Amino acid sequence: MTPPSKIRNIAIIAHVDHGKTTLVDSLLRASGNFRENQAIAERAMDSMDLEKEKGITIKAKNTSVHWGENIINIVDTPGHADFGGEVERVMKMVDGVMLVVDAYEGPQAQTRFVLKKAMQQGIKPIVFINKMDRPHIKPDEVHDKVLELLMELEATEEQFNAPFVYGSARALWVSDTAESEKKDMTFLLEKIVEHIPAPKAELEGSFEMLVSNIDWDNFVGRVAIGKVTRGTVKMGDKVFLQGKQPGDKPTPIKVTKVFQYTTLTTSDSVEGGAGDIVGISGFEDVDIGQTVTGAADAPVLPFVAIDPPTIVMQFAVNDGPLAGREGEHVTSRKIKDRLEREQKMNVTLSVNDTDTAGIFDVSARGAMQIAVLVEQMRREGFEVLVSRPMVITKRIDDVICEPFETLYIDVPDDYLGGVMKTISERKGRIEDMNAHNGRTTLQAYIPTRGLIGFEFELMNLTSGHGIHSHLFREYAPHAGHMQTRSTGTLVSTEAGEATSYALDTIQERGKLFVTAGDLVYDGMIIGENPRTDDLPVNPCRSKQLTNFRAAGGDKGIQLTPPVKFGLERAIEYIAPDELVEATPKNIRLRKRTLDSAQRQRERKRTEAEIASAG
Repeated sequence: MTPPSKIRNIAIIAHVDHGKTTLVDSLLRASGNFRENQAIAERAMDSMDLEKEKGITIKAKNTSVHWGENIINIVDTPGHADFGGEVERVMKMVDGVMLVVDAYEGPQAQTRFVLKKAMQQGIKPIVFINKMDRPHIKPDEVHDKVLELLMELEATEEQFNAPFVYGSARALWVSDTAESEKKDMTFLLEKIVEHIPAPKAELEGSFEMLVSNIDWDNFVGRVAIGKVTRGTVKMGDKVFLQGKQPGDKPTPIKVTKVFQYTTLTTSDSVEGGAGDIVGISGFEDVDIGQTVTGAADAPVLPFVAIDPPTIVMQFAVNDGPLAGREGEHVTSRKIKDRLEREQKMNVTLSVNDTDTAGIFDVSARGAMQIAVLVEQMRREGFEVLVSRPMVITKRIDDVICEPFETLYIDVPDDYLGGVMKTISERKGRIEDMNAHNGRTTLQAYIPTRGLIGFEFELMNLTSGHGIHSHLFREYAPHAGHMQTRSTGTLVSTEAGEATSYALDTIQERGKLFVTAGDLVYDGMIIGENPRTDDLPVNPCRSKQLTNFRAAGGDKGIQLTPPVKFGLERAIEYIAPDELVEATPKNIRLRKRTLDSAQRQRERKRTEAEIASAG
């Protein structure tokens, strides 16, 4: 068993796409833990299909590198603000962090967020300035910006004097300074062993571990992952899972397996020792933040405070006419079980029942976090209806308050006017502005509501050249009414198969979301109306054949290709009275109330209520 002095636990943190996962790949290769002929996938730590497709890390994952006499446990963390909870909880598992910063972009908004969490825990960083093989890099400027950021975050003297390393994770080289000779990645492993402190752990004494992550094994079920802070654990040991609330009775557990995470595999280790990151199984039910101890009366370890969710969305059973045709799991019980399972694996997500049966409120950090969950559910065979994201408001001193965020934008100067106009329409306020080399960096204070759908608008406004990131700041008084969509919709009044004859006339009214042959139903949104109101249309109308009208007369119809929505785009596009129907094969948009006559009555009633209130 490795003594704590030979163990190093480190988390790799960075902004999205600054090269964390590629860096983990290079460290694994450099450690010499692979056979020479072993095939290793690129970005090997991306375990989910969604992570590989999107090119971002969603779940925090750990591995370890055996290098000489040392074990270096590495935790790969997400860089997107919506998955910040993954970063917060792993800070209890590690004793140091490696901050990865792009040599051109420098520290971004999310860098600030994850670094702040590490600073608060008193963790010492190593700064790795990555992508040094790219053109137009500014390593000296980036170095100064990182030091400024450390000062802003009130770093201690030890944290401020963090060592800097320069290199390219993809090209497999590092160096001490921006100009010095290139060395291989083992130089970085040496830096980790030299600068990251060994874990504070006691070899003697009763076993103690804080659960910081949860995994699932098909043979033994739930696996609790954490850093052993005292004692040892082996298969067959009796341990106690401490209760979540003070006064809860501890649950006795028999350890069925102890896991160690080495390179890209999980091995059944004989024993987990102090200072090491291990997984233990034998639990029927265990949550992140609970303490596992060797004695029933042992104290509970403190868990890191998680920032509260700011967005809520409704999940409902698919009650549309096409329900049950494409998915396997369509009942409210199956949906609720799946959401509760996700809640146990993800500390920032919370699931609550509503007054209506079959509808659940899911709260999270951001729309992307929930969109990823819906996409996973689709792939598992679920059919579900999802509402537009709504912000969670609070009443503070008798004033209704909503969440506000700091928005950071980097755009080419040519598009600046349109972007500033959009920010002001979304109730944002520009706080800072800097121009450099034909681009402008903006910092704005904006309600979280104003960020829903903003990413796609920024893409369109800047022809894909705009970069943005955001960070939760505070709850402040409600900013008032905000219109984020200026168009209406084309709503089907019939059920059946859309015909090219009908769509040919409808496409003159607006953009189509469906094409000939698609199944539609009454109340389904089949297109966008440039005006603000909804327009009822019949996409199933067929040509009446007579002696004078030949059946082949449709051959000349040319339909414009329909607009196809991805899940995230669909969720942010819909209005409050609309829903997204997500099934394994399709994403459809629909009205909450499918019956057009009932929708008309509801609208009149709402208008009457507004008139009487005014």
